[in-house]
Amino acid sequence: MSIIGTIIVGLIVGLIARAIKPGNDSMGWIMTILLGIAGSFVASYLGVALGWYQAGQAAGWIASVVGAIILLFIYEFVRSKTK
Repeated sequence: MSIIGTIIVGLIVGLIARAIKPGNDSMGWIMTILLGIAGSFVASYLGVALGWYQAGQAAGWIASVVGAIILLFIYEFVRSKTK
């Protein structure tokens, strides 16, 4: 159930991260959601593994949003280099 929960959180986090991140994101909803899910997975499991917070704490939400924003910046950087 924790993986399904992380995916649902990732959907929400991707939308929040895209709303918070400045700039014009020319990507579709699916890519935004996938980056949100990836950011949520990375931040959730990394934060728990490093002992920064426990699973289910509010810090996990914040870390997920930050992780998704970082992935959005990385995606934008890589995409601008390939154009």
